Amino acid sequence: MPRSPRRAVRPTDARPLPVGPQPIDTGTAELVPDRGETRAFTVHVNGVPSSHVHLDRPDLLDFEYMQHMAAVVDQMPPGGLRVLHLGAGACTMARWVDHRRPGSNQLAVDVDARLVDLVRTWFDLPRAPALRLRAEDANLTVAQLPPHRWDVVIRDVFNGDRTPTALATTTSVAQIAQTLRPGGLYLANCADRPPLTLARAEVATLAQHFSHVGLLAEPGQLRGRRYGNLVLVGTEDPDLLGGSGLGRALRSLPQPARVLHGDELTSFTAGARPLRDGTG
Repeated sequence: MPRSPRRAVRPTDARPLPVGPQPIDTGTAELVPDRGETRAFTVHVNGVPSSHVHLDRPDLLDFEYMQHMAAVVDQMPPGGLRVLHLGAGACTMARWVDHRRPGSNQLAVDVDARLVDLVRTWFDLPRAPALRLRAEDANLTVAQLPPHRWDVVIRDVFNGDRTPTALATTTSVAQIAQTLRPGGLYLANCADRPPLTLARAEVATLAQHFSHVGLLAEPGQLRGRRYGNLVLVGTEDPDLLGGSGLGRALRSLPQPARVLHGDELTSFTAGARPLRDGTG
């Protein structure tokens, strides 16, 4: 989408936000306003679109894969949630959860301490204990957490355009599964290109640790027609994927999506092997 000329935008407390790339520990971060908007912009990390934020609309999710994640979370029982975000980014999903599920308690982790500081400064984020931010390696965080603590764990960690393999192996997924309460939900953002070899391997990995696994994406992606983001789902709750509500929610999105699970997903991932430590 074309963008308007760069200009300063202002958060809710009227402090100007910076124009141009800003140094962070892992490179640079830049706020690029939407065309014709002064309150909505995309956060680029090292030149790659990482998050989209509308300062006045925490309920607005511009990235399709975040819409897919939100559709799954909406299938959970009403009320506040305990949510762990592996990869804080601009805290777009954390802001959405806080708006959608008042009373939620969230922790967002990012390895880039400078980016965490900037996000705190730039955006009107929920305060602790509603949302805590921690600058730390995601695997280290997961290894230190007590079991059965979280209702939802969301993995959205990237190095360039790829998830670090260490966060996708059977060892890492086993640790994540242990942090979830019974009936909890694991959501992972997987960027892949045809023939979706990585997505198939990640599904096979989740199947080692969750009784119910799903894959959400736009139909063209599932047919291997283009590069894009797919959402992996792991849970012990059969109703999250097997009920009719999720399918309806995905079909009603501006860009309709599908969920593969059960026999259909088994066929899709036939022959794929789980990711193990030391691979990739």
